Amino acid sequence: MSKKSFPLSRVYGLLEPGPVVLITTAGKRWPDIMAQSWHTMLEFEPPLMACVISNRNHSFELLKASGECVINIPTVDLAEQVVACGNASGTKTNKFERFGLTPQPAARVGAPLIAECFANLECRVADASMVSKYCLFVLEVIQAWADPAVKIPRTIHHCGRGNFMLAGERIKLKSKAK
Repeated sequence: MSKKSFPLSRVYGLLEPGPVVLITTAGKRWPDIMAQSWHTMLEFEPPLMACVISNRNHSFELLKASGECVINIPTVDLAEQVVACGNASGTKTNKFERFGLTPQPAARVGAPLIAECFANLECRVADASMVSKYCLFVLEVIQAWADPAVKIPRTIHHCGRGNFMLAGERIKLKSKAK
């Protein structure tokens, strides 16, 4: 196999760890929705995850101020709304109204759930020590919701520059460890 040098500016497209999510935060005028794919799990119990939100993003200030959000996990049928949410500013647009999404009250945080998403994770900021340097929030999932009818979610995964991969096939491998 012959390999060629790969541009460093595109490495993130090789390593994207999980599905594109929609992060909701509570706002003064209306709740905000942000499309995001830079996140990873850190711990099983309590469930901790890390996510990077640019300090140039409206959701950054809302999350920093409230200390809570909802991670909403969409499937491919919401792909157009996901991209539209990622390309619109929450300071000027009520994204729920503009993109036909339904806010639902959360049980434990002020940010709303997105009804159309197959899963919703209510989160509180557990560690903000890396926010000023890396824009990295460590979140604790304090309540989780999932649609039991969705057995194998067809989630979308960002590969960069408008390209996405589709998840949806599950395989199980037998362990050969001795």
